[in-house]
Amino acid sequence: MFRGEAASLSFYLLAHILMQTKTVEFVRPVQPQTTSQRWSVAEVEALFKLPFSDLMYRAQQVHREHFDPNAVQLSTLLSIKTGGCAEDCGYCSQSSYHSAGVENTKMLEVDEVLKAARAAKQAGAGRFCMGAAWREPSSEDMKAVVEMVREVRALGLETCATLGMLNDEQTRQLRDAGLDYYNHNLDTAPEFYGNIISTRDYQDRLDTLERVRNAGMHVCSGGIIGMGESLTQRAGLIAQLANMDPYPESVPINNLVKVEGTPLADTEDLDPLDFVRTIAAARITMPHAFVRLSAGRGEMSDAVQALCFLAGANSIFYGDQLLTTGNPAVERDRALMDKLGMYPLAETDH
Repeated sequence: MFRGEAASLSFYLLAHILMQTKTVEFVRPVQPQTTSQRWSVAEVEALFKLPFSDLMYRAQQVHREHFDPNAVQLSTLLSIKTGGCAEDCGYCSQSSYHSAGVENTKMLEVDEVLKAARAAKQAGAGRFCMGAAWREPSSEDMKAVVEMVREVRALGLETCATLGMLNDEQTRQLRDAGLDYYNHNLDTAPEFYGNIISTRDYQDRLDTLERVRNAGMHVCSGGIIGMGESLTQRAGLIAQLANMDPYPESVPINNLVKVEGTPLADTEDLDPLDFVRTIAAARITMPHAFVRLSAGRGEMSDAVQALCFLAGANSIFYGDQLLTTGNPAVERDRALMDKLGMYPLAETDH
């Protein structure tokens, strides 16, 4: 569980600083064409080691240069195919290697996905992500996914998909369907990766991201914090992401959700301030990216989440359920945004 007490004294200060609730239109910052600064692992680790107030101040300065600091992107994630995955990712309840009790289901019908997308839009989400528990999609799978992407995008939602590894033809199909973002997380630093997964190489992930970029789609890629990695390895993940050319437009940062039946179920809890520091490092090293608070928010106090927003997070997964794990209720998120004077990002660049 997150120990929010460490941040509680900052909560009311943040609520005072942030402005009153409203909805604003926002024009996405110009996408960086190249990576202007190469970050060594040592340099990123030095960011983590800054005095906390200095790190937060620097991250907030960078954030305000490129974004409205009080606007947050609301993204909804739907599992369109759950369970039975052929990968052995140590954190994942959907792996066929683990006994987490997740049922292997068939892919949802297009109408079911559209129903969920309409509900997400009605609740205030501007972005809809479709996830499938595959190593890679088959040609038959792709036919259905392409239709889903087209129909969801027609609703006026920004679209994202996470389907595993892709080949060149599949990336072209998704691009032609109008997919805005493709998510494929690096998970962790290259040096720690072998401790988490053995069925897919790190280079496989990088190759898929390169195909997505070459096809002309936006890249969504981040990782998971709290899997037992060292500080240097945590910095290594951020450096790996920041040194992509260009770096991802969307960077989800997950805190490990420990699920019974998975190899990481008994991993030691991460100090919440270490998670906040990771958000700040991501913001400083990838100033134009949307930095998303992803899995693990259900265990965070309001105070810890407030510190994450101050550190530069400006996107959340919104809705009671992620893929197979819980997420804060919509009502709780709305109440938190009200207390902080934050408001939904109004996307204008579909």
